[in-house]
Amino acid sequence: MLLLTDFDYDLDGAALAAFAGLFDDTYPYRFALRPNAGLATGLDMDRNGRTGEPRDAQGYGRFAGDGGMAILSRYPLGEATDLSDVLWRGLPGATLPKDFYPDEVLAVQRLSSTGHWIIPVDLSDGPMALLAFSATPPVFDGPEDRNGLRNRDELRMWQVVLDGGFGPPPTDFVVAGNANLDPVDGDGFSGAMAAFLTDPRLQDPLPGQDTADWPDDGAGDLRVSYVLPAVDWNVVDAGVFWPASDAPEATLLGSDGLAAGAHHLVWVDIRR
Repeated sequence: MLLLTDFDYDLDGAALAAFAGLFDDTYPYRFALRPNAGLATGLDMDRNGRTGEPRDAQGYGRFAGDGGMAILSRYPLGEATDLSDVLWRGLPGATLPKDFYPDEVLAVQRLSSTGHWIIPVDLSDGPMALLAFSATPPVFDGPEDRNGLRNRDELRMWQVVLDGGFGPPPTDFVVAGNANLDPVDGDGFSGAMAAFLTDPRLQDPLPGQDTADWPDDGAGDLRVSYVLPAVDWNVVDAGVFWPASDAPEATLLGSDGLAAGAHHLVWVDIRR
């Protein structure tokens, strides 16, 4: 199973079908929903006095569907639970930027900058649930720290889900996605990520491994993407696709190592 982030959405799924075709018949099942990224609100969400800009959408996006999520699977997928329309203020324990948003924005501002999905997967030895998300970077804002606070609450959404805050909590699950949050370094509420990684219901197969490569005069190398199986899974192997510069596989990343962007593929093999 492959979770793609920052993958543009189109209504008919043409781009996803074409991408899946690159793998022949490896991934016969595909899934994508319209993301909050680029979803117009008609409001001045960033309060800069203008509307209709990328930061005035539910999640940053230059057009509807810009930078969404998609799933390719070898196994049949069930009916998803989509939590992407949960309002930010509707998340139990939410922390919104103080005195920043007017009531008209609070009434429509969703928590998910891209999406939060719970997708049943029909494995050969029984079902599992994939908890997929892609959170906003905790930067590109002002002293109100709206993106930092939102990023933290996008992660906290899964804690609320596992606590039963949106119905019966999933079992045999895997949390996967781009949290855009390092447990030690970088911007954002690192303590929230560190605490999530020690949740006794989860296991962390790759403690301490970086997953993204930004310039050293910027964010640098950080761990921001995760595949976190429930504690009952048996982790067989795990890694980050980060080949040495002289390895044959490095050609996939281009001459500058950024052909696929700053983020690197995170993979985990699990068994019951």
